[in-house]
Amino acid sequence: MSQNKIVRVAAAVLQRPDGSFLLAQRPAGKIWAGYWEFPGGKLEQGESARDALVRELREELGIEVVTAYPWLTRVFAYPHATVQLNFFRVTAWRGALHPHEGQQFSWQLPGQVAVAPVLPANTPVLRALELPQRYAISNVAELGVEEFLRRLERALQNGLRLVQLREKNLSREALRALALRGVALAHAAGARVLLNGDVELAQEVGADGVQLTSTQLAELSGRPTVEWCGASCHNAQELRRAEALGCDFALLSPVLATQSHPGAPHLGWDNFALTTAGCALPVYALGGLHQGDLQTAWQHGAHGIALLRQAWVS
Repeated sequence: MSQNKIVRVAAAVLQRPDGSFLLAQRPAGKIWAGYWEFPGGKLEQGESARDALVRELREELGIEVVTAYPWLTRVFAYPHATVQLNFFRVTAWRGALHPHEGQQFSWQLPGQVAVAPVLPANTPVLRALELPQRYAISNVAELGVEEFLRRLERALQNGLRLVQLREKNLSREALRALALRGVALAHAAGARVLLNGDVELAQEVGADGVQLTSTQLAELSGRPTVEWCGASCHNAQELRRAEALGCDFALLSPVLATQSHPGAPHLGWDNFALTTAGCALPVYALGGLHQGDLQTAWQHGAHGIALLRQAWVS
């Protein structure tokens, strides 16, 4: 098979309500036999990625897809071929899983994968699965420090697991004090905190990473040395730049009209889907959204939603 030929593949991330996902072991006699991967297979001539997904899961696992959301698209060069993997998150299906091809299956939890080896192309996808569905952005400017921290603690108790501290009007010392308290609360709950724009301060206060601004995205020549790196994007060019830098995820905004800029241009859901199509990174939708917009975001290819004011509603 020519290395220049791109083989298009549909891949399924079957997810149960507890967040666990299914991996399948490649059977003997196939290339990379014994390696674990997400179920799926090659697109046939004239077949869409979603149609291939439905067919492959019927043939391979004996199930009928009920709900599948477009997610990531990753290109990986193996020695034998270059593959384009079109990932879907499958959250509902009919039928009991049955290995029609004799392979082994295993349900795994994000961040706790206990099977090995995993196909190299799937490693970044396993990392993306560690990201929660909701990403909350701080709002000390309107709430004040103490009220924000009170609402943060309550949100963490209710399951919030990813927070960005973004307070442009605070002095560095005030932001440091806020970050130290916020990081302590978040880590006690098993959540992660990213600081907006300040890599040095993020490292100083023990935060989990940094959210790059679009200006930083354009200027940096390499990924900052942090555990998690997000990128704030507004168009497809910036998303491609975030991919090239090796960021872990991106925000794309504004999706809808916002309270702070009600008359400003915004993407709308259709343009959000077009802009993120083919993106290798998980992308959070941001701008004018509410908690109830999560399913709409999934339908348009988002990993999840990012919220500012709506994250802290009493």
